[in-house]
Amino acid sequence: MVYIRAKKVKGDQYLYLVKSVWDSKKNTSRQEIVKYLGKASEVIKDDIPVEYQDNPKILSVLARHNPEDIKKREEASRKSRKQLYKKLTDGDIESCIQIYKYYIKIFNSADFFDKILRPVMHQIGDDWAHNKISIATEHVASNVAQTLVKIIMDETNTSSTKKKILLCVPVGEEHHLGCDVIETYLTSKGYKVFNMGTSTPTESILHFIDDKNPELVMVSITLEDNLKAGQRLIKKIKENFKIPVIVGGYALEQEKIPKFDAEIFTNLSLDQLPKIIRTTIS
Repeated sequence: MVYIRAKKVKGDQYLYLVKSVWDSKKNTSRQEIVKYLGKASEVIKDDIPVEYQDNPKILSVLARHNPEDIKKREEASRKSRKQLYKKLTDGDIESCIQIYKYYIKIFNSADFFDKILRPVMHQIGDDWAHNKISIATEHVASNVAQTLVKIIMDETNTSSTKKKILLCVPVGEEHHLGCDVIETYLTSKGYKVFNMGTSTPTESILHFIDDKNPELVMVSITLEDNLKAGQRLIKKIKENFKIPVIVGGYALEQEKIPKFDAEIFTNLSLDQLPKIIRTTIS
């Protein structure tokens, strides 16, 4: 059973999505946190993992915490997604920048990536797959999205004081928007990020790891056709280095996930990454 738990800290309510897990050793159930949601007055439906968003009990709890604000924020997100879809497919980078700047006045850049850009790019990919838009339009939208992330990245001025992270994709994977987004976010959190987010020979990646000694490798796979190449890449990394590897991406957001010699994470929000990185490295 999944439900929302509230915790009061210094007069403010904070919400956690938790589930009951049976402990066979103690013969009792215990609570396990699925996701920290944030300050109650700022949590909206989009903050809930997709598989729980239509749970009536969860929606009821959200509605009790400043329902007018929740409705306003959800409407702002819907509007921003609709606008961004149009401007990306139109190839209008200037308007995309304005949409981003307006959105972060209310929310933040992590929310923009998680709740606006990512679902819009998924929709664009699905619309191309179902012949609703042309391959040319999909390429234009992807290129504009990458330019947008680069612009946001250039505005991120944070000194690097934390661990070194390598972002890469397997041979044949030409989609690197996910790596660009993660680079932008982790750099803003002080990580030293090496973004090798374009299709690179496995041997070159191995040489880079040997030269730069990152504490963690993150592999992004967008297309299902590249899953086997991702498995081979990770196997080679593990054969040559004692280094933790995380794998994720749109190709793994399916019911049946293939096996990897790595930690698999799907449907993550960016604000979960620092904790996952700390846990994985330790």
